[in-house]
Amino acid sequence: MSPDQLDRSTPETTSRFVRRELHSSRAVASVVTGVLLISGCLLLLFEAVLRAVGDEPFLLDVEAAVVLLGRLPDGMPPSLLVAASLLLLALGAVLVLLAVLPGRRARYAIPNERAAVVVDAEVVASSLARRARVAAGVAPEQVLVTVGRRTVRVQVRPTSGVPVDADAVRAAVADDLGRLGVEPAPRITVLVADTGVVGQ
Repeated sequence: MSPDQLDRSTPETTSRFVRRELHSSRAVASVVTGVLLISGCLLLLFEAVLRAVGDEPFLLDVEAAVVLLGRLPDGMPPSLLVAASLLLLALGAVLVLLAVLPGRRARYAIPNERAAVVVDAEVVASSLARRARVAAGVAPEQVLVTVGRRTVRVQVRPTSGVPVDADAVRAAVADDLGRLGVEPAPRITVLVADTGVVGQ
């Protein structure tokens, strides 16, 4: 590896790689929107050229379409106008949300000095479930861990007659999260079921 390649592994580059893995790409939505807009503009340009040379319209009579749009809502059924308005509103809302929302994936970044480490939420949940099971003293099937964007939810079904210390489970899960160093650090919620499991 050349010195130039080594110099590329800067903290800025690593953070850019991590951000790319943590957030979903908007490339598909951008390309689809761009293709549709370009296709519409090319169609209008083609129809305008046909009209300028005196040929018949190919797909759309531009002048008739402009006159029809100018007369709206006259001559259009209200149900059709409502349906078209709702469709345009939904499409606009989807595009705005895609542009504004961060689009985080179910992944977490783990700090590492030598590499960019990104793990799926399922991997983090599996590790936390193991620690919670040991702290609660129950079987693996008695613990369910759900890892969200900002919260970790631990559900424990105790063995009948054997109490479970929710604070100890929370401390064990928090210790495991601290050891992993996941970013951003989620909030931990521990729920112990009122009914126990027999024979575990």
